[in-house]
Amino acid sequence: MSAENKTARLGAVYQAESADDVARVYDSWAEKYDDDMSLAGYRHPAISLAILARHVPKGEAPLLDAGAGTGLIGEWLAITGYSNVDALDISAGMLAVAERKGVYKGLHKAALGGTLPFSDDQFAAIISAGVFTSGHVGVEGLDDLLRVCAPGGTIVLTVKDVLWQASFSGRIAELEAAGVLTLVDDTGPYVSMPGEVGTTPSRCIALKVS
Repeated sequence: MSAENKTARLGAVYQAESADDVARVYDSWAEKYDDDMSLAGYRHPAISLAILARHVPKGEAPLLDAGAGTGLIGEWLAITGYSNVDALDISAGMLAVAERKGVYKGLHKAALGGTLPFSDDQFAAIISAGVFTSGHVGVEGLDDLLRVCAPGGTIVLTVKDVLWQASFSGRIAELEAAGVLTLVDDTGPYVSMPGEVGTTPSRCIALKVS
């Protein structure tokens, strides 16, 4: 795929107006996604995995990769000793690529922001990279992740900084004040794709669930 086509895909994703729009873009992109994001210097998987490893013991299980896509993070989780991981994504095409990698215990097609197909307190930890961003999921997507994460568990998220400033930081403060969670890590702003012109900053945070 040319650089122009890759940039157009990214633009279409960020400008999506519905979950169906997001799924269609990712379905058509799935087979080229890993190569394209590598060329863009995509940092979210490495940074979010580093934050997870800081707070979640090796082998802790089960884990949820929320917004797993093609399984970029799932591959690295398996390599680094987190082998019991489920994948959740909105795109059937992306999940098909992830399934071929053989690193997930289960694959689930669903969108963040609604009720997820999991039991209360099901996961010891959750990781979600590149999902809380423009055209994807807002702060409303956090609520059901909190439901499915066990008390004492950790949720690691990347958050587009404009979303953080607009609503996310305030919601985290409210939940901390209510004793629901504790913000235990925050990288501060960084550029997630230095190979793409005009990429706006994101950050990666870790939340400990009470």
